[in-house]
Amino acid sequence: AHGGDWGGNITTVLGGRFPDRVLGVHSTFAEAPPGLSTAGLTEAERGWTEETHHFWRHRAAYAKAQATRPQTIGYALVDSPVGLLAWILDKFAEWSDTVDSPFETISRDRILDNVTLYWLTRTGASAARIYYESHNSLDPALRVDVPAAITMYPRDIEKTPRPWAQERYRNIVRWRSPEAGGHFPSLERPGFFVADLREGLAAVLAAHQ
Repeated sequence: AHGGDWGGNITTVLGGRFPDRVLGVHSTFAEAPPGLSTAGLTEAERGWTEETHHFWRHRAAYAKAQATRPQTIGYALVDSPVGLLAWILDKFAEWSDTVDSPFETISRDRILDNVTLYWLTRTGASAARIYYESHNSLDPALRVDVPAAITMYPRDIEKTPRPWAQERYRNIVRWRSPEAGGHFPSLERPGFFVADLREGLAAVLAAHQ
């Protein structure tokens, strides 16, 4: 199973709860158990934790709104295409590995395709509700014992140091930290993303031999 962002959490739950049915996981989002110490982390790893903390403290108003009042923002997202575009484009602008514009790495058409899917299906509100329905619902004690291949992109919004990830993912068979890439690697670096996915799958399958 592969996932990033919410898909990363879903992949984690699948691997943790159904190890007899899941060969392994590949994720760009490895949420560690809460309350871990920074003692023993490298300077770069501590920097990751500080950046992640800064994001959730200062740049995550969207998540707070969707986790507490999803229907309030939901009406705006299904009422105005410009409002929906602004809400989603903000994330591409903030979370991509770019300097001035998300269009440096992702084409306008690809972003408009994404926004159009939400608009034509009227799923802006229902997509927001996963934050309300699943907020803080990942079991802190959940362990993933199946083989895991994890890739942490440097400009992603939440980055987990490997020592922390190992507290949940007990059988990491492949760990990568690319030099570039943000929250949308399949759109920002599609060639690298596909190669990484293939190599991660190969590592997972090799662990079963």
